[in-house]
Amino acid sequence: MAKTGADMFRMGPKIAKGTSAEEIYKNSRSINKKGTILRLSKYLMRYKYLMAAALFLSIAGNVFALIGPKLSGQAIDAITGTGQVDFKKVTHYCILMAIFYIASSVMSYILSVLMIHITQKCVYQMRKDVYDSLMKLPVSYFDKHQTGEILSRISYDIDTVNTSLSTDLVQILTSVITVVGSFFMMLSISPMLILIFVVTIPLSFLITKFITGKTRPLFRERSAALGRLNGFVEEMIGGHKTIKAYHREENTINKFKENNDDAVKCYYEAEYFGSMTGPCVNFVNNLSLACISVFGAVLYIGAKISIGDISSFVLYSRKFSGPINEAANVLNEFQSAIAAAERVFRLIDEPKEPVDKPDAVSLSNVEGKVDFDNVSFGYVRDKMILKDISLSAKPGQVIAIVGETGAGKTTIINLLMRFYDIASGKISIDDKNYRDYKMSDLRKSFAMVLQDTWLFNGTVYENIAYGNEHATRQQVIEAAKAAKIHRYIESLPDGYDTVLTENATNISKGQKQLLTIARAMLLDSSMLILDEATSNVDIVTEADISGAMVKLMKNKTCFVIAHRLSTIQNADRILVVKDGNIVEQGTHQELLDKKQFYYSMYNAQFS
Repeated sequence: MAKTGADMFRMGPKIAKGTSAEEIYKNSRSINKKGTILRLSKYLMRYKYLMAAALFLSIAGNVFALIGPKLSGQAIDAITGTGQVDFKKVTHYCILMAIFYIASSVMSYILSVLMIHITQKCVYQMRKDVYDSLMKLPVSYFDKHQTGEILSRISYDIDTVNTSLSTDLVQILTSVITVVGSFFMMLSISPMLILIFVVTIPLSFLITKFITGKTRPLFRERSAALGRLNGFVEEMIGGHKTIKAYHREENTINKFKENNDDAVKCYYEAEYFGSMTGPCVNFVNNLSLACISVFGAVLYIGAKISIGDISSFVLYSRKFSGPINEAANVLNEFQSAIAAAERVFRLIDEPKEPVDKPDAVSLSNVEGKVDFDNVSFGYVRDKMILKDISLSAKPGQVIAIVGETGAGKTTIINLLMRFYDIASGKISIDDKNYRDYKMSDLRKSFAMVLQDTWLFNGTVYENIAYGNEHATRQQVIEAAKAAKIHRYIESLPDGYDTVLTENATNISKGQKQLLTIARAMLLDSSMLILDEATSNVDIVTEADISGAMVKLMKNKTCFVIAHRLSTIQNADRILVVKDGNIVEQGTHQELLDKKQFYYSMYNAQFS
């Protein structure tokens, strides 16, 4: 079966540090370069009328510019052989040249403005497509890719495409028209002198093709290296306090130097080899100009061409060879844009979250009955994290999940929310396979309070009401009071209208966690997930909000992950997970009476 364009982009491997340019080039053969250009052209063709106007301006502007050299030659021929000058003719041709060159310049300016306008629309749509794709990607994608690398594609790579579309595309279009127009004008002046280009043009073409073939993988490697550098910087800035606390500044600087050196090396190699094209082609063009001068003089001696025609031919030859030289430089930039576009399209084409089945049903009036039937799962196929897990939660029950770090507790939560799909077995909600429900309905049926709190750059009110767009201000205040955070919010400069900085770095972790608890209280859901929900608050505060937590959990099927076992003593059932298996289950007292693994864990907290 033939591969689609999206499939071909997915085949592109992730470039690892230290991979040679030759290896990257071999790997990149599976990527459809023509497909990339075609997809870029589709963005442009959304504005086909504006593109048609741009094409008209480009043709008209270049035609006017091409008339100038012909008029220049006629002005020179207006000088008679006796040295007398026909000032009337010379003035006439000079005025015409001025008119045509001014008209050409005005059209070129309008064309540049128009292309910037078109490009901005295309880039806006491309960024929108990338972000829409990000919102549809599974959680597993973000677990495997650095945030900085993703940001690099959204910012640097799309900016590179933007620059190329707004300037390089105009130059390429202008060059094509100029080269074709100049060729026909030279042909009308002297078909014999045209023969010089029979040698120089193929030579320029071969040089350009050879160098661009070598530089294409280098530009792709450059984009990848910059992505790795951005990912490293974003990661280190996020952990700046930890770096300071462990005195790892020098080590971090050294690692940054390695990544920076790698990025600079890749950038240098791409630009170094890319810059060779211009001088090489320019040498060939200068060679052709010398040949034109010599053979033009021979033809003039033989009275087969006039001085004015030689002058016009030389000007046209410069117009003819100039764009070829420019095109060689533009092609290098275009290679960089293609490499950037490939990375952007590869992100857009990443496999999305599983879509709802055609016969998926809505999940409403949820009772909250949850069953795991011999569920197995592994983040890597040949390494199972959970092994034949079976559990049952009745509506309104509180199920606590405890175990050592890495035992698979959070993995159970990820499967419940269908962030990942199970490898085998079955998960049921209200006695129906949870894959039969619409994904949005399934996730709306859960409220979550996680250990890793997430707050965005917005007001306190907006952060609390995030999960319930219809929440009134009074409901938000009541939720904050129940979470024991209302008094603190009132002490802020603007109360509930206080703007939190990015990731809420201007408040403490405990306060952030209380805000997320208040957020969960506003959700009208039948099931609740608490993953170390009080890990960032002190014992006194935890005791203070215990009433709020009980209210939050009332009439809901709750799954609670806790390391402080004293917080789950009243759970209806406690599941003890070890090495991906449920090794014990029962109430707190039942498990203590067994004096097995849970008993050891509980006593270890007080020893």
